[in-house]
This record gives sequence, structure tokens and C-alpha cells, in this order.
Amino acid sequence: MQTILVTGGAGFIGSAVVRRLVRQGRTVINLDKLTYAGNPASLKLIENAPNHVLVEGDIADSELVLRLLREHAVDGIMHLAAESHVDRSIDGPGAFVETNVVGTFRLLSAALEYWRGLDGAAKEAFRFHHISTDEVFGDLPFDDSQFTEATPYAPSSPYSASKAASDHFVRAWHETYGLPVVLSNCSNNYGPYHFPEKLIPLVLLNALEGKPLPVYGKGENVRDWLYVDDHAAALEAVLTRGRVGESYNVGGNQERTNLEVVEAICDALDARLPLAGGGSRRDLIAFVTDRPGHDRRYAIDASKIARELDWRPEETFDSGLAKTIDWYLDNRWWWEPIRSGAYAGERLGNG
Repeated sequence: MQTILVTGGAGFIGSAVVRRLVRQGRTVINLDKLTYAGNPASLKLIENAPNHVLVEGDIADSELVLRLLREHAVDGIMHLAAESHVDRSIDGPGAFVETNVVGTFRLLSAALEYWRGLDGAAKEAFRFHHISTDEVFGDLPFDDSQFTEATPYAPSSPYSASKAASDHFVRAWHETYGLPVVLSNCSNNYGPYHFPEKLIPLVLLNALEGKPLPVYGKGENVRDWLYVDDHAAALEAVLTRGRVGESYNVGGNQERTNLEVVEAICDALDARLPLAGGGSRRDLIAFVTDRPGHDRRYAIDASKIARELDWRPEETFDSGLAKTIDWYLDNRWWWEPIRSGAYAGERLGNG
């Protein structure tokens, strides 16, 4: 599979996927609307690569998508473009319906028309890979249970409801029209180039600047953390080797409470850059009113992708967090313009 259309390829996970595919020598057509979370600076390492084309556009523009598919003889689509922040979905759910549901429907429509026009081996090889989230499954109790690919959907927020709807549309296009799809649902990602409204980069940058570290409730909510480059490797495996019509859960098997995550960031920063007056950055932690419908716990059973596609995460939470912190300390050029302009850290995202 040499030519891939990636939607949302200037976003956090999307840019990690694009950088990986381009380094491998694949041709990437990168379609991104370049909203607040789509940052061309995240593609700086490949900005002059001849096998990467960045197109500013909307997945809901079926004519544009179809033209790109035909002009570049695309072999597969990796659909990552989405509105993805729970707090924003609570404040303004309409944008999530438009992008995640309507946008996916229109992308599927263009993909189906393109696929129907292919011949022979090209038609057989084509894949539509839909990338989703573990949040569609709802939440879990504080025990040792995990989400599997067979877990019933029970979304709790407008964001997760919109992603659940898009998952259903993708499956329906396979069952009704035969479009060759694969799906994946992932746990919380973290790593370099992460827009600083989400928990880890927000806390990291606030702690670096000596600002309060807001934590929802008592910080007891549990998430399974997945390093973004491990996720990119999993997505490539699903696209190229996943079975048509199947879904794969992708997780890091690294559960932490939100408070444990915040404390780990504080301790790691204190070790690297002690506060001028001494003391611990843990003193900056401030518990705030919990968000509505805040899921208690997410945990992914990733045994299917390990068994079928031989994928396993390389990073533990500790090793991945160390890499993430080092990257933010070494790459102020990327996040300082965001903090000073597009996003100053006024919201909290706990995933």
C-alpha cells in the first residue's frame, strides 16, 4: 500500500501517523481542515518531503475527497479527522455532529464511489481504516475488567456519542455496500506534538510555568495510557494487515489515575528543573469541580491485535512520559506560540 490519504494528518495522532508513513517511503495525501488543533508545525520534520502533500480541506467536501482519491490513485484511507475534546463537546455538541458524523458519512460516500470505480487488484487491495476511541464503550468500574472488541457501545458524552455514530456508519457501509473497512479503538494517547488542552501537556506546561494544576474531582478517574508512536505503529498494522470488516482495540496496558499522572509529571519536572524557591510542584495541584458525565475508568484489552497482527506497545508509561517531557522541554518553538495565542491553558482536558 504505497499511497494513503490521511484525514486529520496535522493533528496530534494524525501527524504521528503521517511522519511514520512518510519516513517509510509511502506517499501521503494529508487532508486537514487546519482548525485550532491542526498544526502544520507538527509536520515540520517532513515539510520538504516529496512524498507528502498537505491539502487544506474538509472531509465533508465529497467532491474534493473524490478528486484527491482519483488524482493520486490512493490505495487506502486512514480516517483520523475528528473533533475530540470532551469538554468542548459539552459546550458545543453541534460541531461534533457535523465533523464526526456528517463528515464521516460524506467521506464514506466519496470512498465508496472511488472504490467502485477501481479494477482488479486495486479494488481488492483498497482499505478504509476508521480510527475511533475507547470512549464509545462508556466506562468501567474500578476493577480488573477491560473493553474488548465485543463490548457493547454506551457513550457518555456528546463526543463519544458522535464517535460511536461514525463507527456504526463505517460498519454499515461495509455490510450494506461491501466497502472494505477496518476499524480501531484506542485508549488515551500522549506524546510529542499534543495540543495543550489535554491532561498531560496541559499539566506539563502549567507546571513548567508554575501555574495551578487543575484536576477534576479527586483525581480518581483511571485511564489506560498509550504512547502516540506506538499507536501509529498499530494503525499501520491494522491498515495493511487487518482483516476486512474487523475491529481492533489498541491500548498501552498502562492504567493510572489522573492524580497519579499529574504527580508523576510534577516529580519528573522537579528532578529536571527544580523550582527556584525549592519545594514540590505537587503543591500546585488544585482539585476542581468534576465534569458532567465523567467516565470513571477506561481499560483496553489489546490481546486481539497482539495475537493477529503481532503488535505490542514498546513504551511503558514511565518511559513514554520521560520522552514526552524531554520533547516539550526541547521544543518550545512548537508550543510557545500556542500558549501565547491560540490556546493559553484556560481549559482542562482529562481525556
